[in-house]
Amino acid sequence: MLRTERLLLRRWRSSDIEPFAELNADPEVMRYFLAPLSLDQTKSFVASVEAHFEREGFGLWALELLDGGGFIGFAGLSIPRFEADFTPCVEIGWRLARRFWGQGYAPEAAREALRFGFDECKLDEIVSFTSRLNLKSIRVMEKIGMHSNPAEEFDHPMVEAGHPLRRHVLYRLRVRDWSGAG
Repeated sequence: MLRTERLLLRRWRSSDIEPFAELNADPEVMRYFLAPLSLDQTKSFVASVEAHFEREGFGLWALELLDGGGFIGFAGLSIPRFEADFTPCVEIGWRLARRFWGQGYAPEAAREALRFGFDECKLDEIVSFTSRLNLKSIRVMEKIGMHSNPAEEFDHPMVEAGHPLRRHVLYRLRVRDWSGAG
């Protein structure tokens, strides 16, 4: 478990499945993904996250408000399952229920995940990527101190040619450039 000023980053519980499935079914939350996730897909996602924790020692933590507000989404570290010029790598990512957007929770949780990745896991670099249309996630990447190089934009290999979400930006942060404050 990890803590920030307002959040608990913890392993997943069975009680997280229902609110996570609701989050994954929200078309606005899933706007920059190929499709919303069903309940079964949500359960599979959580099972794969837990397996990742067991295998790698890190993963995507469930986010909970410390003031008793309950589950709000996830943030953390993962290893992408596709091949690209920048893989293998460790990626930082997040997904929050819409009602928690715009309150600073994503960068707050992401900064703690970066701290864990650099300080505890001794990673040299952490990346993040998203569709170049996803300006909100790009803003979070910038808030936590990540930088992009337009020459590193790429076509996501799991998105079909011609799809508007195929072109992705790649952001990086190296431990030597990380201040801990983002």
